[in-house]
Amino acid sequence: MTPARRLGALIVALTFVLDQALKLWLLFGLKLAEEGPFQLASFLEIVLAWNRGISYGLFQQSTDIGRWALVVLSIVAAVWLWRWMWRSDDRLTVVSLALIIGGALGNGLDRMVYGAVVDFVHVHVGSFSWYIFNIADAAIVFGVLGLLYESLRPGANRSKTV
Repeated sequence: MTPARRLGALIVALTFVLDQALKLWLLFGLKLAEEGPFQLASFLEIVLAWNRGISYGLFQQSTDIGRWALVVLSIVAAVWLWRWMWRSDDRLTVVSLALIIGGALGNGLDRMVYGAVVDFVHVHVGSFSWYIFNIADAAIVFGVLGLLYESLRPGANRSKTV
């Protein structure tokens, strides 16, 4: 296994485990559903939100068919991105794809187990309120930003896509 592949597999595993461990701790350790939200800072609150859609709450699903369609979509996307990651030797591409894969698997598992994604980080300043997200969502965003940066980098060594 190449160093890039080892790095990718490690980041996928770390992203997935950290996301799931924090969600389990919040749900069952701190009992966030029963105890309610709490402030970490004047602009940062830990709340419980069940997202039955995708990013930013788009495409909310209220049926089992919709739920399982999103689960299948997460798995298919993770497999396709894994193939792309496995073929790449570019470190930024590998790290970016690994973050997206780990996040997709974390949110996909939530949908399988709970029927919705566990979101909990709420950033707000004054009357401005950002959407509620989780570690998996943040990993996906950073992964996409990494891929965008890599694609816009002048003279970048383009990785092989699937």
